[in-house]
Amino acid sequence: MARQRKFYVVWAGREPGIYPTWAKTEAQVKGFAGAKFKAFPTEADARQAFFDGWEAHVGVKPHERPLPPEVDPDSICVDAACDGSPGNVEYRGVRAGSIEELFHVGPLPNGTNNLGEFLAIVHALALLHRQNDSTTAIYSDSRNAINWVRDRQVRSKLPRTDASAQVWSLADRALNWLLTHRYANPIHRWDTKRWGENRADFGRK
Repeated sequence: MARQRKFYVVWAGREPGIYPTWAKTEAQVKGFAGAKFKAFPTEADARQAFFDGWEAHVGVKPHERPLPPEVDPDSICVDAACDGSPGNVEYRGVRAGSIEELFHVGPLPNGTNNLGEFLAIVHALALLHRQNDSTTAIYSDSRNAINWVRDRQVRSKLPRTDASAQVWSLADRALNWLLTHRYANPIHRWDTKRWGENRADFGRK
């Protein structure tokens, strides 16, 4: 599946505006003192954000936004962050309502964001399984990771090398858990367009 396209808003940079690629955005903000920029999932969101101004979007933490009424505050939100592809990847899970961090793993060298998102979901499932909890929902903003968990397949193209051995070891263990356990917990896609960033977001976009 192709990586979801993003649109980048530059409020403060060499030429403020909306850019369709990170390369063009980086040219506007790299080395620019006080640069203000952020990625958005759609062009419409980016245009609205540009109109809103950076104060409404930069530095606004997920827990400072109201929890959507559709989301149970006891549910678990998971997210991953990776500083490259491949790069250092980490993931975590938080309670949706309180933002209490339930687990945080990494950084792991030479991983990918998709693998981190996958590991986060399985980690949450295993945690709930140990607690005999089959009803608490899990939210992830990664369609790929949700599909991998559903299909019990890891479709990463990351080469298996000595450098990526640690993240692949965890992915293999997570896949084995899925193949040997049953779970009933619902796994939902976090609707970033409607709700803003995932409550577990690392805030590095």
